[in-house]
Amino acid sequence: MLIDDFNHTLQIWLRELNKYDYKKIIEKPEASSWSIGQVYMHLIDETNWYFDQINLCFDDLEHAEKEMSESAKLMFQNNSFPDLQIKGDPIAAANISQPIDIPSLKLALEKLKDEANILWTKMELKKTFGKSKHPGLHYLSPKEWLQFAEMHMRHHLKQKNNIVAALNYKKNYL
Repeated sequence: MLIDDFNHTLQIWLRELNKYDYKKIIEKPEASSWSIGQVYMHLIDETNWYFDQINLCFDDLEHAEKEMSESAKLMFQNNSFPDLQIKGDPIAAANISQPIDIPSLKLALEKLKDEANILWTKMELKKTFGKSKHPGLHYLSPKEWLQFAEMHMRHHLKQKNNIVAALNYKKNYL
């Protein structure tokens, strides 16, 4: 079930936080790359925005007949982002802040989990809702937004693992 997938992936992110101290999560492999903490901050910020989109769909039946893009349909069919590095807006990426501390990240992730489960209950109870527009994928329904949030978190696990590998390489060989 979709909510189970979301909760499972979020739990991975929570569990991963136990592996690092604060110094490790704010360290960057290179000046132009993200830290592990910035990946967490990105996920929290974006997922909150996705949840805002879900709430828009609940409040307005607008765009209910509109569809997602063809590339989005394939992505959702595969339940995964394409297996390639997606370059974001470099200005936006530069504005991703470092976390204050690890407990605040855990708290924010727990809050996302609670909010997702509340939204899921609303999705199950409400039978009609609209759609809201994703900047690149076109129109998504509430369940599609939740699926997208889970896919997004899963996609960034690869990025986190690449950062860890780069930091370990840097520590061991430079």
